[in-house]
Amino acid sequence: MKKLLFDFFPLVLFFVAFKVADIFIATWVAIICSVLQILWLKLRGRPIEATNWMNVIIIVIFGGATIYFHSETFVKWKPTVLYWMFAFILLGSRLLFNKNVLRKMLATQMSLPDRIWDRLSDTWAGFFLFAGALNLVVAFSGYFTLDQWAAFKAFGMTILLVIFAIGQSVWLGRHMQELPASAGSASVPPVPEKAND
Repeated sequence: MKKLLFDFFPLVLFFVAFKVADIFIATWVAIICSVLQILWLKLRGRPIEATNWMNVIIIVIFGGATIYFHSETFVKWKPTVLYWMFAFILLGSRLLFNKNVLRKMLATQMSLPDRIWDRLSDTWAGFFLFAGALNLVVAFSGYFTLDQWAAFKAFGMTILLVIFAIGQSVWLGRHMQELPASAGSASVPPVPEKAND
C-alpha cells in the first residue's frame, strides 16, 4: 500500500500543479518529483527498478522538450511512449529472444505452467499497447480538452491499470501451482510503475 501511494503521489502533484498553474509548471513538478523519487530510493538503499529509470528518463526528455519548446505535445506523448516501451520489451524479449521477462521477475514468487507465463506476458503487452493508443486518443483526437487529458492521465489510466491488475490476479489464481516453502509465498504480479508521471 505504501508503495502504491509512493508511486501515485507525483501524479496527484502533477494534477494539482496543472489546476493551480498550467501544464508547463505541472511538467516541471513531474520532472522534479520523478528525480526526487530516484534520489529517495537511492538514499534509503532501496532497489531502483528498471521501470523507475525508464520513467525518469522519458519524463526528463519529453517533459524537457515541452518546457523548452513551450509545447504541451511532448508531455502528452510521454505516457504512450512509456507504455509502448513496456509492450516492446515484453513482446520483443519473447518473440526475438524466447525470454519471458515477467517469468524472470516473478518465478521466485509464483509457479505457473509455461503457457500461462506466455499468456500473462502477452496479455500485459496487449494492455500496454491499448493504454498507449488510448492516451493518444484522449490527448490528440480533438474530442477532449487539456483539462480532461490531465485528469485522465492522473486518475483514469491509474484506475484502468488497477482494474486490469486485479483481473489478472483473479485469472492467475486458477493457474498458480504451489511453490516449495523456501521459495516464498505467491503474490500478484507487480504493476509496472510510473507510467503516468
